[in-house]
Amino acid sequence: MTALKAKPADDRDVDLETARYIFETIAARTPDTQGVSRPAFSAIETDTLRFLEDFARANGLEVWYDAGANANFALPGDRDAERFVVIGSHVDSVPYGGNFDGLAGVVAGLVCLLRAQRRGERFARPVHVLAMRGEESAWFGPCYIGSKALTGTLDAAELKALHKGDGRTLDNHMGDAGIAMEPVRARQPLIDLSAIEAYLELHIEQGPLLIGKEIPAAVVSGIRGNFRHRRVRCIGEAGHSGAVPKAYRRDAVLAMADLLVRLDESWSTILNMGDDLVLTSGMVGTDPERHAMSKIPEEVSFSLDIRSQSPRTLDDMRRLLQAEMQQVEKDRKVRFELDEEMRVEPAMCDPELVEGLKAAMARVGQEPFVMPSGGGHDAAVFSAAGVPSAMVFVRNSNGSHNPQEAMELADFIAATDIVHEFLTRHE
Repeated sequence: MTALKAKPADDRDVDLETARYIFETIAARTPDTQGVSRPAFSAIETDTLRFLEDFARANGLEVWYDAGANANFALPGDRDAERFVVIGSHVDSVPYGGNFDGLAGVVAGLVCLLRAQRRGERFARPVHVLAMRGEESAWFGPCYIGSKALTGTLDAAELKALHKGDGRTLDNHMGDAGIAMEPVRARQPLIDLSAIEAYLELHIEQGPLLIGKEIPAAVVSGIRGNFRHRRVRCIGEAGHSGAVPKAYRRDAVLAMADLLVRLDESWSTILNMGDDLVLTSGMVGTDPERHAMSKIPEEVSFSLDIRSQSPRTLDDMRRLLQAEMQQVEKDRKVRFELDEEMRVEPAMCDPELVEGLKAAMARVGQEPFVMPSGGGHDAAVFSAAGVPSAMVFVRNSNGSHNPQEAMELADFIAATDIVHEFLTRHE
């Protein structure tokens, strides 16, 4: 692994070269038929961390792994600091995903360390960069697995979640990744949370706002919480499509559609009242072993992902979901079965950190801009665990969880400049 060197005049170019090298190398090591796939707690994820380890060591950084098998990086002498700031994000991806979701935050932290090292600078506070495993829910159902394990908040039901491919439990996969599972099962924090002065996360924006406003970066005000069901079953009764009149049907698909339309109408009402909400059913299907064009479907399964910045709105939606399911069951003579709910509370970014990042944004010549995060992030888990947390977004075309994800490296450096300036001047 070749160390990257630079003369002061080439400082920004070297940051770009560093970022491009890491992004392109990892993309080449983790390709899928479209985009990239870095499954949580897999050998591919481990290989990604090992590459980052080799790169960091070759460039003179300290590297170590924590009890959650996440990689950590620091300037020489800062590993054993009593208190420190963490810059973190995840290295796993969704299937057929984009290369920058999560990884951009890790690379930003490394760029900040290497920039300080080249310039002979020290940060106002020691900085640890954290490259985490297992943020995406696509592989097991639960999300933020790595940060929940670190903070001692991963529960027993989540550990029993089954991998979408091999059907083995999350507990098994984490153990295979080299994690001692007894403390995780006991919900013991795997790191000293009291030593972390702040958790910062740079992440691509997963929506179109910065593209529309033609702004390269933004400070985040807060992160939506959610409650989710990976599999809701609607159970009706099979019948011949041409022989059973409407009044006698117990059509599971139409009942599901009825429920989703009711929820969609309530969504519009809540938005019109000025409250925050998004609702998605991203997985829908009848059983391919039993369904047929000429058969009334007796069962359909679907997912629900309901998110808001307001805990009250999430509670209202939970009650509404129960009420609407009961009404559809009565009207259409079907039955709904919910799997175990997965929930993450909304998180507001720490106000002092938000103000500090806004000031850093102004000092590097960018107009301060603050926006909420629609997607969930590990920062929400650290915030819920009592660690002051904040985020910076990078403009990104084509959304997220998308092989066409398209972050410009100039925008990435603009966002990294905000973080670096904050770390350098933050008291």
